[in-house]
Amino acid sequence: MNLLLFGALPYMALALFIAGTIYRYKTGFKYSSLSSQLLETDRLFSASLAFHIGIITIFLGHLIGFLAPSLFIPIGGSSLVIVETIGVMFGVLALIGMVLLFYRRVTNDRVKMVTNKMDIIIEILLMVQFIIGILIAIDMHWGSQWYLSNMVPYLHSIFSFQPDISGISVMKPLAQVHVVIAFLIIGLVPFTRLVHFLVAPFHYILRPFQVVRWYWNPKTINDANRQWQDVKRPKNN
Repeated sequence: MNLLLFGALPYMALALFIAGTIYRYKTGFKYSSLSSQLLETDRLFSASLAFHIGIITIFLGHLIGFLAPSLFIPIGGSSLVIVETIGVMFGVLALIGMVLLFYRRVTNDRVKMVTNKMDIIIEILLMVQFIIGILIAIDMHWGSQWYLSNMVPYLHSIFSFQPDISGISVMKPLAQVHVVIAFLIIGLVPFTRLVHFLVAPFHYILRPFQVVRWYWNPKTINDANRQWQDVKRPKNN
């Protein structure tokens, strides 16, 4: 079972991720989050902001530990406590955001009309993953250290095509479930809204500010009783 979950599953998930994203691109289905902001935005902003800040921070922490583990090796004492506390805080923030987004999706009639089964599945998996991650941080102290000693060598062995499951096999079941769900999420990305992270507009950070001027009369445009033909178009629009 360990060989199946920690030796075969990662390659199955990565293969599905690569093949699925290529197929989705070739078939013309857009790499989009299929935003429902136009349907309901009151609860979306705060929930989405909390979720994205939390998950991006947690993801970067895991990624830096994987790519540059030497940066975390000298951490100890009070610094280690700070790192662990920050990790838990952002994990809780991501969980709160995900719970609010899930509640919005299953309670708002307009949003439910554009919700499919994969939306529900991936959001439930993410919530479970966040909860397990928080429990691991609380129960298995100094996670940033055993992450370096057990998880990083295991992940390196996976990506070097020489899988060594000895480190992950001796870890607590909670940590093992965390790893399994992570690979399940990776495999499901091409079939969910999460695929939009592949085309995240990072170039916006360096792009000059875009100036938008609104010349329409909001009262006229928002009047449901007025025909569009009756609206006088601004000369410069």
